[in-house]
Amino acid sequence: MAMNQDWQNFLTTQGAQIQDGAVQHFGDAAAERIAARDGTVLCDLSQFGVIKVTGEEAQGFLHNLFSSDVNALTPQHALPSSFNTAKGRALATLLIWRNPAEFFLQLPTGVLAAIQKKLTMYVLRAKVKITNASDDVVCLGLSGTSAATLLQQHFPALPQAPLDAVQHADTTVICLAADRFQISTSPTEAIALWQKLNGTAKPAGSACWDWLNIRAGIPVILPQTQEAFVPQMANLDLTGAVNFKKGCYPGQEIVARMQYLGKNKRRMYLAHIDGDAAPQPGAELFSMEMEGQSCGLIANAAAAPGGGYDVLAVVQIASHDAFPVHLGVLTGARLQFEPLPYPIP
Repeated sequence: MAMNQDWQNFLTTQGAQIQDGAVQHFGDAAAERIAARDGTVLCDLSQFGVIKVTGEEAQGFLHNLFSSDVNALTPQHALPSSFNTAKGRALATLLIWRNPAEFFLQLPTGVLAAIQKKLTMYVLRAKVKITNASDDVVCLGLSGTSAATLLQQHFPALPQAPLDAVQHADTTVICLAADRFQISTSPTEAIALWQKLNGTAKPAGSACWDWLNIRAGIPVILPQTQEAFVPQMANLDLTGAVNFKKGCYPGQEIVARMQYLGKNKRRMYLAHIDGDAAPQPGAELFSMEMEGQSCGLIANAAAAPGGGYDVLAVVQIASHDAFPVHLGVLTGARLQFEPLPYPIP
């Protein structure tokens, strides 16, 4: 999926190296990774696309399909969510926000077309319109110690708490953490904002944002991991993407049963893997406990600032607690587990 042509042309003038519709880096990937850890970075988020949902029945339509409480969504908030199969397996992780008339669903470009098609199948007679808005909406990420101060210079009000949102004309600013924000806007506004922020914030490739998501324990379902995880396996119940008080949605019975009967034997963990070869999403993990069977999968991976890779790995809880876990084979690179920023029950 191609990014907006004007936006792509602009990023190219800024030194962006673009491949497969996403910015790889701005000339020095290693320095950008260190800036993502230690400084303030500005990222284009074209590894994600945006689906727009409109119509008088849009809110109820989305509420009946997704795992979070879309009926409670207002223009002042954003919402993580998941879209699951009837068997409770995650097809997509989403970030949802809205203005008074439109809902926006952000998800990886690699799954967007299939998810849009699937959503359209549910429309039937509902007064709902679903369109791919990726060409009209540019999303920027700003992260680091100076992020809030920088944005205050350009917006009269900022969202204060995680997942709070503030609307400014055709721009939505979402707080993801105290020092991390997403700005969704038009291509024209994105160019103007980039020029204002560039210099104080270091432009960085999309992989730096992926790394920040990994460190925050926010998983992203990719084509390689669709239908691999029930939401609780990927900690979606811990990141606000699942509401257990709402009514029926695809897979709801299985998700609820896992929650209330305590049958979840896998959880998602943060880990570091040394080596030069990038772990791939969906790659199998092994431990002695499972005797030749896979004990888990890589969900997401990104190059770490100090070398090697940081990953989110969905692993058998017993294997994580008692055994070394290795990538690919029992003699493969060992996962060095690190604490997530939220507690795992």
